[in-house]
Amino acid sequence: MNVGRAKEILESAEMINVTYDGTPVIIQHVDETAKIARIYSRTDPDHERDVPVLNLIEE
Repeated sequence: MNVGRAKEILESAEMINVTYDGTPVIIQHVDETAKIARIYSRTDPDHERDVPVLNLIEE
């Protein structure tokens, strides 16, 4: 995924399915400069992590 699309998903009112390593995730923040997204798993919202935006997949 590219940074622009990650920002669109983050700002969207709709629930858009995104996965990271096959796990459904929610995008919490996108750092456009570093091309990093802060995400958390839908099943484990307390476990946040920063991952490369390129590794996110829109389903």
